Amino acid sequence: MQGNFRQIRPFLAIFAVVLAFGLFGPGTAGAREPGPIQEPVVAGTWYPGNPSELKALVESALDKAAGSEVDGKIAAVVCPHAGFMYSGGVAAYSYRALRGKKFDTVMVIGVSHRYPFRGVAIYDCAGFRTPLGVMPVDGAMVSDLMKHEPRIKNLPEAFQNEHSLEMQLPFLQTVLPKAKLVPLIIGDHDFSTCEWLADAVAGCIRGKRVLMVASSDLSHYHAYDTAVEMDGRLLEKLRAMDPAAFYECLKSGGCEACGRGPILTAMLVAKQLGANSCKILHYENSGDVTGEKNSPRGVVGYAAAAFFKASADRDEAETPREKAGSATGRLSDQERAELREIARKSLEAACRGTEAPPVHAGSPRLKEPGAAFVTLYKKGQLRGCIGHVVARMPLADTVAEMAEAAAIHDPRFRPVRAEELGDIRFEISVLTPLKKINSPEEIEVGKHGLVIARGGSMGLLLPQVATEQGWDKTTFLEHTCLKAGLPRDAWKEKGTEIYVFSAEVF
Repeated sequence: MQGNFRQIRPFLAIFAVVLAFGLFGPGTAGAREPGPIQEPVVAGTWYPGNPSELKALVESALDKAAGSEVDGKIAAVVCPHAGFMYSGGVAAYSYRALRGKKFDTVMVIGVSHRYPFRGVAIYDCAGFRTPLGVMPVDGAMVSDLMKHEPRIKNLPEAFQNEHSLEMQLPFLQTVLPKAKLVPLIIGDHDFSTCEWLADAVAGCIRGKRVLMVASSDLSHYHAYDTAVEMDGRLLEKLRAMDPAAFYECLKSGGCEACGRGPILTAMLVAKQLGANSCKILHYENSGDVTGEKNSPRGVVGYAAAAFFKASADRDEAETPREKAGSATGRLSDQERAELREIARKSLEAACRGTEAPPVHAGSPRLKEPGAAFVTLYKKGQLRGCIGHVVARMPLADTVAEMAEAAAIHDPRFRPVRAEELGDIRFEISVLTPLKKINSPEEIEVGKHGLVIARGGSMGLLLPQVATEQGWDKTTFLEHTCLKAGLPRDAWKEKGTEIYVFSAEVF
């Protein structure tokens, strides 16, 4: 997808030649031959060709990417590569997470869209140019990789008309201006290719300050709801850092990613280097960005994510597969009001059998992935309650969907009728991430909600339930077990997992 930006001005080409000579001109005796410079392919179309405009756009996107903090040592990030007007705002979340980090080299792994080839391509050139200048290639590491793994071939043709790598460079030049580049493009995305590539990469970068960037969009050209469902499956596999499950999901068609090879390779390398966590920093699709959710062409999914080794002082029980909620920090009064209006409109449309209105979230916070429940009451009595404990989609969309589901899909109640709306009161609960606990003593009634899991059974009760019912800690645990279909005292048994979370209720 392309934006409509101005072409590079002629004088920039002259400036770039001077810059390239300054960077890569004759040096000390025995210096490596510099090779050519890869010129930009989509500057002026997919992103601005004017350096000042491009710099301002990148910095603005980074400033808006709130909630990107990662508490640990980042090994790799996942970034989309569509035109800046479509996916630049999502990619910014991964790059904002890199602010203040120190990396000497960035290995960008792209995917070939136009030049078919087998195996893995590298480009042993001097650097890659964008309107922001030339990002130099780490020639020593390029040589090491090709010596370490002969199946990595120097194939300039694979890079000549390819955007998947180029779209990452303006962000890298802004956030990591001193870093060098190792450019890779994957032609074969099978598991075995990604495994041998990951082994080669891990062997070359272990002990060095190297970042991997996996360039990939997600599902392509499906209806909005289908895209969200498919992308949700993929994000769950990323959170779990399970390469085999990720690959099987793609192979079965349950999810999609044009850069499946880059993502899989980055995940494999990150795990070899000790990464034990993945954080989904942001998710949107082109329908969210443009507002055209019902486009006959369908939508394209975009995600920002980070693979990292959690800090030593971070609770090890808080693993990616257990992460379930929105970003930390309370919602503002305006954000709460926005969510309540979104829920009200969705609820009314569901009960009246009319088409659900488009979700328009003004606050960037509400566009971040978030988990939430919507609870309905009629004259003080429960009338429906459904939610997501996993942050699968933007918080605003989660609230809209759960309001509809609570009204017409809660199997415990008949659907809410339009004539009941005057008596219905609703409550929104925005969840924090789940945290696995080692002892029931850690539970604080009135603050914590509970999830109890054993085998394939799981039960959840929101924090306000214990308060409303006047339960003590033991009773709360017992009722959560019953909710899971387990014996009342299953919480005492070995093998039963207990998680706590908090909820912002309004």
